[in-house]
Amino acid sequence: MSYTPSLKTKYNDEIVANLKKEFSYKSVMQVPRLEKIVINQGVGAAVADKKLIETSVKELTNITGQQAVPCYSKKDISNFKLRKKMPIGVKVTLRHDKMYEFLERLVRVALPRIRDFKGIESKLDGRGNYTLGVTEQIIFPEINIDNVSKIMGMNITFVTSGNSDEEAYALLREFGLPFKNLKKN
Repeated sequence: MSYTPSLKTKYNDEIVANLKKEFSYKSVMQVPRLEKIVINQGVGAAVADKKLIETSVKELTNITGQQAVPCYSKKDISNFKLRKKMPIGVKVTLRHDKMYEFLERLVRVALPRIRDFKGIESKLDGRGNYTLGVTEQIIFPEINIDNVSKIMGMNITFVTSGNSDEEAYALLREFGLPFKNLKKN
């Protein structure tokens, strides 16, 4: 008996059927799917304080359950006191089971913890991908608020196989992302 995340089961059992009916696909293979979730955090203040990168890597690793990696600058920018190959960000790419587990924790636990939460924007990028900006990492229960030295935000990008924004929007809506103004076709 192997473990399957509940959102993956829901996708295979309910979401595929709903989207197939909504967009009248002929084959199950036409139904858009979530390919990966990329979480990245820009840590520009790490130019002055090197420990911020280590802290960000540790926090993102705790949040996602997968090792985060630092991102390095590609060129020198003297105005920002930035040198080539200095660490200035952290990222994690989630796929398969870890992706579904993270999405479930995000929708059910983290997003409801945001103060005055009224839903997320429903603007996609035109190619069927969606980026959600989170202003504080402390909305995740994996972060101990007493150990946080600096409040930092992050971008969470959902990459789908949808051909259009409508398909990707319908997929993310079915997964339970709480959009502000739910569009009905």
